[in-house]
Amino acid sequence: MKALRQIVPVLAILTALALGAAPTVAQHTITDLGTLGGTWSEANGINDSGQVVGASHTLSGETHAFLWQKGIMTDLGTLGGGESYAYTLNSAGQVVGKSSTFDGQVHAFLWGNGEMTDLGTLGGRWSEAYGINDPGQVVGASSTVDGSIHAFLWENGGLTDLSTLGGGWSQAYRINNRGQIVGASLTVQGDIHAFLWENGVMTDLGTLGGRESYALGINNLGQAVGASTPAPGKMVHAFLWQAGVTTDLGTLKRGKSYAWAINNLGQVAGYSDTAMGETHAFLWQDGVMTDLGTLGGKWSFAYAINDHGQVVGASYTASGAEHACLWSE
Repeated sequence: MKALRQIVPVLAILTALALGAAPTVAQHTITDLGTLGGTWSEANGINDSGQVVGASHTLSGETHAFLWQKGIMTDLGTLGGGESYAYTLNSAGQVVGKSSTFDGQVHAFLWGNGEMTDLGTLGGRWSEAYGINDPGQVVGASSTVDGSIHAFLWENGGLTDLSTLGGGWSQAYRINNRGQIVGASLTVQGDIHAFLWENGVMTDLGTLGGRESYALGINNLGQAVGASTPAPGKMVHAFLWQAGVTTDLGTLKRGKSYAWAINNLGQVAGYSDTAMGETHAFLWQDGVMTDLGTLGGKWSFAYAINDHGQVVGASYTASGAEHACLWSE
């Protein structure tokens, strides 16, 4: 679950709550995408052409961003340091993520046509790019001059600070082709709430009843997905937000769930605890949460879905290695 740890803070998870329709078992084919020579990899983004991006350990043990297409995994390199990580890509194959620089900082990058471009920061030493749309607008988070972490929008060569919901922290995770941005922010009260940013206005999307929510994905129709606590002290649940209404998507019959992505058909990808106490990737559609299974291990995680219903993420193998994988019908 490295992607979750790198993008969002740890949610308060105390007790279990099982809701929603009974899960079904997927009839999907799962493909191991391999690695860049090391033992670990995970896939975080896929476009409608079937190009996949993520990160992998190299033979020397470094973590490098990759682009996978037609069975070939390509190392995207770094901004001069030893590490890089890709979060997603657009239909043109432009990739965004983060990389260490030659002077030891970590900066957001935009990769295209074989070249990795440093997107800079909001004045601090750290930034990460989490989302990009087809027009080439990029969103993410960056440290500021005073050390705060703020969501940003990058366009026309410059970064814009999107501010917060009143607190000192915010991160933007995805942007659709209409320029709508989703993420999470601290409020004045110290809670963490999902937000929708549009035309300069950041709107609080609320929660499922608890004090925390994160909007992690959005499609071109303005439907957003993420995770939220349904009540104080309860485990986080995947949610779907549309037209001002937030719906709890439930779980695979136990514990917690996270929704990471939604395509333009309304299909949602994420992961959830199962009745057996494992964590499995899921595909949610029309009120039904389907277990996508694993590569033979006990855990799998889905982070992205395209409009063909292809899902990417990571799964443990029977030998205990975590590998990037692709689920297809």
